[in-house]
Amino acid sequence: MDLFQKTEGEHLWDIIQKNNIYPYFHELRSGQDTIVDMEGIRTVMIGSNNYLGLTSHPDVIAAGVEAIKQYGSGCSGSRFLNGTLDIHVKLEKELAEFLHKEACVTFSTGFQSNLGIISAIAGRNDVILCDKENHASIYDGCRLSYAKLIRYEHSDMEDLEAKLKEVPDDKGILIVTDGVFSMSGEICKLPEIVKLAKKYGARTMVDDAHGLGVLGAHGRGTAEYFGLEDQVDIYMGTFSKSLASLGGYMASTKKVVEYVKHTSRPYIFSASITPASVATARAALKILREHPERPKALLDISAYMREGLKKLGVKVIDANTPIISILVYDDEKAFVACKMLLERGVYVNSSVSPAVPVGQALLRTSYTATHTKEQMDYAMKQIKEVLDILGVK
Repeated sequence: MDLFQKTEGEHLWDIIQKNNIYPYFHELRSGQDTIVDMEGIRTVMIGSNNYLGLTSHPDVIAAGVEAIKQYGSGCSGSRFLNGTLDIHVKLEKELAEFLHKEACVTFSTGFQSNLGIISAIAGRNDVILCDKENHASIYDGCRLSYAKLIRYEHSDMEDLEAKLKEVPDDKGILIVTDGVFSMSGEICKLPEIVKLAKKYGARTMVDDAHGLGVLGAHGRGTAEYFGLEDQVDIYMGTFSKSLASLGGYMASTKKVVEYVKHTSRPYIFSASITPASVATARAALKILREHPERPKALLDISAYMREGLKKLGVKVIDANTPIISILVYDDEKAFVACKMLLERGVYVNSSVSPAVPVGQALLRTSYTATHTKEQMDYAMKQIKEVLDILGVK
């Protein structure tokens, strides 16, 4: 059989392109902000993860420009060999200090962080307990590790404990969970997870990609939100969201970090983060540390939008984060809604099967600390009108 046979025929993307409701790969003609130019349309952006609004902050931009002038455009090698700059080390120290951990290591992307951490820390004699709604990068990291993967029902602590009971005593156990689940915006049940981890001798890892800069009095994430910063063994996160850059990190004990640095194939065999990305992440982290009011502003504007949508009768998944997912149920209606909203100057993301269960299609919206109430009022009005036109109740 020809390897490329699977590429032939008509796929879903072909059909929705033909029907002019293709919601992907829209071209931006401006930087990420609360208002963007998307294919010539002035658009309220409620579909990015620019949570703190720092991608356009002058200090962040200036830091990136200066880093390119000093270090050039790239590192031309892995951290393991010639690709470690002094600013890589400074960023790792600053992150470790901010997150109250002994040490930190950075990766080239958030996705690669999960691949690199999980595949290094878990092996053939280990078992990974994974929430069914964890991010795809977690699942791929589990596969790369060769550990036995056991999925537990989403945020179902009874199911997690039942599965923990079945793990033999001679196996190492890792419980890994999103801090904030990227599709629903729900926060994980971290207090129950760490309690079960202690009971069954497991280690815990929290993917805080959507928690850093969002949750906690200082924006340190899910563990700070619950007062459990000393109870989580491994933090993972990204720079591409609150920190307005590109890259990812792991924070843990010095021993764990050193082990990962010397055994993780995705880390050892990848080029290091570019100078501009390091510098912009550092600048964003500095702003977060000095301005903890930004995460509060983010949660306030998100709550304003959530309550406004509810008052209009729009069905949303209830959560207390900047991710507000609107139930439209039908995949085609999700695609059509995205198109109609963009034409009205509002950008949202469609989430359809298999990213969500069949019949549970969503419009995934997400918010920025610098959004205004006027922008939110406009966006919620357009959302309500489009859903009414499509008959979504």
